[in-house]
Order: sequence, then C-alpha cells, then structure tokens
Amino acid sequence: MSSSPSPHVHPAPAPTGTPEPLTLEVNGQACRVAAAPGTPLLYVLRNDLELNGPKYGCGLGECGACTVLVDGVAARSCVIPVKGVAGRRVTTLEGLACAGRPGPTQQAFIDCQAAQCGYCLNGMIMTTEALLRRKPQPTDHEIRQELHHNLCRCGTHIEILRAAHRAVDLHAAASARLGPLATPDDTPPGAD
Repeated sequence: MSSSPSPHVHPAPAPTGTPEPLTLEVNGQACRVAAAPGTPLLYVLRNDLELNGPKYGCGLGECGACTVLVDGVAARSCVIPVKGVAGRRVTTLEGLACAGRPGPTQQAFIDCQAAQCGYCLNGMIMTTEALLRRKPQPTDHEIRQELHHNLCRCGTHIEILRAAHRAVDLHAAASARLGPLATPDDTPPGAD
C-alpha cells in the first residue's frame, strides 16, 4: 500500500496571505473575521462563522455541495477567496429561513423527502433558490439544466426534481399571500 496521495485527490487551496480583518455581509448581518485574503469562503463560513449549511465536497467547485448565494447568484464557496466577497451579500442555507422556519425552497425539499444522505442538499436547495429568484416559473428543462452540475452521490434525483417543482409552487403561493418575496439579496448595499 502506497503512502502517497491518490492522483485523483485534490486538496483545497491553502489560505494565502497574512490574516487581515474583513467585514462580510452574511445572511443580512455584518460579520467581522480575520482571515488571509486567499482563504476559501467556505472555510470562513464553516470554521469562523459556524454556518454548516455549505459542505466541503470536492474543493474544486465541481460538485455543488458548497454552494451559497453571492448577490443572489449561486456560487461555489470552496473556490472563492474570502476577500472576493467583501462588500457583497452572501446567503447560506441558514439565511433562507423565515422567522426561524424553513423558507419555501427548504420546505419543498422537506415535503418531498428529497434527501438520502443529505450531503448534496445544500447545493441543490441553494441552486434552486437562485433559479427561482431569477426566474419564478422555470420550465422542467430549465430546472434540470440548473441542477445539472450538482452532484448527488445517492441518486435521489427524482425526489430532488420533484422538490424543485414544489419550490416553484410554494414560492408562488407565498408571493400571492405576501406579495413578491423580499430577500436579503434584494436590498442594495447601504440602503438600510
């Protein structure tokens, strides 16, 4: 047995630079952290801010487990340097909750039992959320295209697609009840 690493294992990039104080807007809150500018955003979210929705999957931005929203757009936090999101709005899975209850997309995934191991769920939910913010009534083809680059190792794709369609319905129902849903990403920086 060889002690050398597998040629298929790609370690996450090492943080680069000297730690410096940074202010991030995460889930609508200003957060001060000290991190080297090249540190992957995922590390800061999980290790410093204790937000465990985004997961470390591949470290290459390929699987989607680390997905967050940056200014409302799905982004892979394992490959984004933390300094790259300074002054931008970051939303994690935890930030989708409404008054301590699951948001519509989260509730759809619960309703449809769209989890096996649950590792990919963060990416599936965040990618669905980004799509629905951009296009509230996507077609089945658009949903499939959007989720195409998110890896589910357990094969719950049918349930995940069902949940994405349910999320469309729940978002529409919430919008009908409350008007268009305001999200932390809808407010321009400094408009508070």
